[in-house]
Amino acid sequence: MKQLKSLGVMACAVALCATFTACGTSGSQTSTSQEMQSTSQESSAPVEKPADLDGKWTQTNANGDDMRMDAEITGDTITVNWVQPDSTSLYWVGTYEAPTAAGDWSWTSKGDTEKMSSALLASGDDTKEFHYTAANEEISFEATAMGTTVTVRMQRQQ
Repeated sequence: MKQLKSLGVMACAVALCATFTACGTSGSQTSTSQEMQSTSQESSAPVEKPADLDGKWTQTNANGDDMRMDAEITGDTITVNWVQPDSTSLYWVGTYEAPTAAGDWSWTSKGDTEKMSSALLASGDDTKEFHYTAANEEISFEATAMGTTVTVRMQRQQ
């Protein structure tokens, strides 16, 4: 009889150990499963990158077909030209700072005054503020000619 009691106590102890072990394993499996699910959700979210503005841009708000502005961004330089049907004239050449974060971006371009000094239609400014609007994929800046200042808006050429 004592042996049966001892066997019964041992069986209960083994059952309790198995139950606690199973609960502990289940909890860590659930926790690990949740961590994996959380990690996979984080990695599937798209990572926004800074815009690449290198390339050719053309004015979208020109008053007519007779004259517009075109720009080209290459490396660390931006060049803006007046474009007419039969001629192209330099307006601006200066530094370009590429975006370092996603979204809107602005930079102050330092003009190459030596190159612009010999161009009749070039800006007389030492610096010029350029703005990139991510929502419209648009570059804008102010241009002054013959006493009139306009905001030039440009989009990438297709």
